[in-house]
Amino acid sequence: MATLVSQSMRPRPHKPKLTTGKVVSAILRYGTLIIMALFFLLPFYLMVRNGLATEMDISSPQWSFFPGSLHFENITELFSDPDVPFVDGMINSTLVAVLQTTGQILVCMLAGYGLARIPYRWSNTIFYSVLLTLMIPFAVIFVPVYVIVSSFQWVNTLQGLVVPGIFSGFTTFLFRQFFLSFPHELEEAGRVDGLGYWGIFWRIVVPNSGGIISALSVITFIAAWNAFLWPLAVGQDSSAYTIQVVISAFMNSQNVNMHELFLSTAIAILPLVVIFFILQRFIVEGYKQSGLKG
Repeated sequence: MATLVSQSMRPRPHKPKLTTGKVVSAILRYGTLIIMALFFLLPFYLMVRNGLATEMDISSPQWSFFPGSLHFENITELFSDPDVPFVDGMINSTLVAVLQTTGQILVCMLAGYGLARIPYRWSNTIFYSVLLTLMIPFAVIFVPVYVIVSSFQWVNTLQGLVVPGIFSGFTTFLFRQFFLSFPHELEEAGRVDGLGYWGIFWRIVVPNSGGIISALSVITFIAAWNAFLWPLAVGQDSSAYTIQVVISAFMNSQNVNMHELFLSTAIAILPLVVIFFILQRFIVEGYKQSGLKG
C-alpha cells in the first residue's frame, strides 16, 4: 500500500508545451532541409533519368521530368561498348585511389608524428616548409613533376598516376595537429614497457588514431578518385585512363552518346556518395580531433 501511495505521489515528468511558434519553427526548419536535400539530389536524379532513357527521349522537345519507360539495357551497353573503356577506367580509378590513399596516409602520418612528438633540430623549419607547400598551386609544379615522371618512364603506368600524389602538406598538417593533442601518458606507458619511438607509434599511437585516419582516408580517396588533370596528362593511352578521363572522352568524340555519358557519370559518382554517407561521421570527428589543440 505504501508503495502504491509513494508511486502515485511522485511528480510526473514535465512535458514541454507545444506552442504555435515551435510548430512553425519546426515546419520551416525541416521544410528548408527537405528543399535543400531535393535541390542537391536533383542533378543525380537527372543523370540516372537520362542515363536510362533513349537518345530520342533525351533530345525530344517533349522531354518530361518523369520518363515513360526506363531502359536498363543501357547499363549493359555501357559496360560492353568496345569504344568506351568504362570498365578499365573504373578499375584504374579504384587502384589509383586505394594505393594513393594508403601511401599518403602512411607517409603523412609518420611525418606528422615526427614533427609533433619527436624533438630534433630544424623541426620547426621543416614544418614551416610543409606549410609552404600548401600555398603553392599544383599548376605551378605541374610541368616539373611531369618532366620527372617522364624521365622515369612512368607515363602510362600505375606508378606515374600514384606516386606524385603520395605526399600531401594538408594531410601532414592535420596529422601533426592531432598528434600535438595526443596524451603523453600513453607514450610514457609505452616507454616504461621498453618501447622506442617506432614501437610506440605502431602499438599505441596508430590504434588510438582511428578517427583522424578514417577521416583523412575518406578525404584522400575522394580527391584521388576525382582527379582529372594529372591522370589526363600521364594516362595518354586508353588502357591507363581513369574514369574521369573516360567521361571526358565522351565530350571529345564526334558522335556523343548522351545516355552513356549521363549513365557513366552517375555510376562514377555512386561510390563516392556511398562512402561519404557511411563515413561522414568520421570526417567530422577527424576534423574536430585535429583542430582542438596546437
